[in-house]
Amino acid sequence: MRNTRGQAPAVLLAGLMSVALAAPVLANDGVTLLSAARIHTMDPARPQAGAMAYDRDGTIVAVGTREDLLARYPAATQIDAGNATVIPGLIDAHGHVAGLGQSQMQADLVGAGSKEEVLRRLRAFAVDLPDGAWLLGRGWDQNDWPERTFPTAADLDAAFPGRPVWLSRIDGHAGWANSAAIAAAEAAGGRDLSGDWQPDGGRIVRDANGQPSGIFVDAAMAQVDSALPGTDAEAAERALAVGMQLAVEHGLTGVHDAGVSLQQLRAYQALADRGEMPLRVYAMADGDGEALAWLCSNGPYEHPDGRLQMRAVKLYVDGALGSRGAALIEDYSDDAGNDGLLLMTPDQLVDTAARAKGCGVQVATHAIGDRGNRVVLDAFEQVLGRDSGTDHRWRVEHAQILTAADIPRFAALGVVASMQPTHATSDMPWAADRVGPDRIQWAYAWRKLRDAGARLALGSDFPVESVDPRLGLHAAVTRSNAQEAPAGGWMPQEKLTAWEAMRGFTRDAAHAGFAEDHVGSLAVGQRADFVLLAQDPLAVEPRQLDELEVLATYVDGEAVYRRP
Repeated sequence: MRNTRGQAPAVLLAGLMSVALAAPVLANDGVTLLSAARIHTMDPARPQAGAMAYDRDGTIVAVGTREDLLARYPAATQIDAGNATVIPGLIDAHGHVAGLGQSQMQADLVGAGSKEEVLRRLRAFAVDLPDGAWLLGRGWDQNDWPERTFPTAADLDAAFPGRPVWLSRIDGHAGWANSAAIAAAEAAGGRDLSGDWQPDGGRIVRDANGQPSGIFVDAAMAQVDSALPGTDAEAAERALAVGMQLAVEHGLTGVHDAGVSLQQLRAYQALADRGEMPLRVYAMADGDGEALAWLCSNGPYEHPDGRLQMRAVKLYVDGALGSRGAALIEDYSDDAGNDGLLLMTPDQLVDTAARAKGCGVQVATHAIGDRGNRVVLDAFEQVLGRDSGTDHRWRVEHAQILTAADIPRFAALGVVASMQPTHATSDMPWAADRVGPDRIQWAYAWRKLRDAGARLALGSDFPVESVDPRLGLHAAVTRSNAQEAPAGGWMPQEKLTAWEAMRGFTRDAAHAGFAEDHVGSLAVGQRADFVLLAQDPLAVEPRQLDELEVLATYVDGEAVYRRP
């Protein structure tokens, strides 16, 4: 994982709050010495230090006190970060980089408190759209509205009678279309969507006459997606570039991109070839398709610069809780007769996981409901067999609703729980309505899983949630929202400590991506991926974790972001 981008930068940008620069010595031996009030290394052998040194290739060569390191490297270029705190670069173990970039190019509906507010935002966004162009948006959530019911095509038709409108729900597991978009979908697919037909693993919500209401859940979304204009290579690269830039601005030095098509991998490769990847991306092939076939033909992939690799596949076994697509063992408490959706049959999951195992590909499977999680754990147990004790690091993405019997199976099978703390604080106003008072005790169960020996790799699922890892740290430690509600936290028995939360975004996220020998801690031989913070995340009050100030983000010893 060597850096080919040249020598590490000599100084931080002047003007960083709380960061003062020491004058460099005249001779430079290729080593940079960074000192700060404290460096939390996340290395058990030396948890805290006052300085570290790294070479021109971005490899850490020493960690210790400033005095000791200056004596060893008297000609080093010096960076004195003053009272700042240095932590290992934060790694989001589950995000969607292209989706984040695309969300900046679509109507932002996150936080809209009513259908009326959604329409206001759409009208404002559509002002600059060419005639006939699709109006795309993301982030609506009917649970934030007074009526808490799914909207309809008619809600959009009055404002946009001719322009196709297609709006992704906040979780990405349901879409809202107007009549023009439904007509385009029927034309593209060559079928009438009225009647009682339903696609496997999806649901077209219908009115009393069997007509599509405008809501398409999970696999049914493909009916409308197939009518969208194609994305060219330039647009694909632009979306990735925008998403990566937003990530580093929030202190991320790595992302596990959960579901990357072969086209997106090519876009990543083009950016990496040009030296335009500011962070590390651990890409997961998007299901049983072209990208997995390419992996099985070519083997695990790593770009020569060490910032891009693909050696995993992301599968979907069920939908999301907010759209009632998560697969439950018993019916939804607020929707009798509905127990959710399986997007793959158990046999399909076993077959795909077995093929991935034969190709040396890590399997990561989306599972939210308790039935979905059980199907995944059963499939993993069957496919891994005697190899469950090997270093396979297969993963369950989300692992939101579990049962008492399934929690210890994660550690027993060596399965990583890849979880997103802000999902809990976003879902808490309505999650108990979905599953009832008994099942909710086994939901978002970070403490139960960790105490049972499971490894927690933490992330955000951006753009479903914010890309900002500080919000994840805050949610993990407080179990409360930005307004500190509820007092004391929601199901506070599941809280993590600040150190455990930071470990989830560093060492354990690195482990989940087979990268702990390179990133996730600050120790000799590791990459110089780190973040400068104005405050100490292990010393501030838990409620202040979402207020940490990111001063700079470094990858391979280079500043990829400095606060203006």
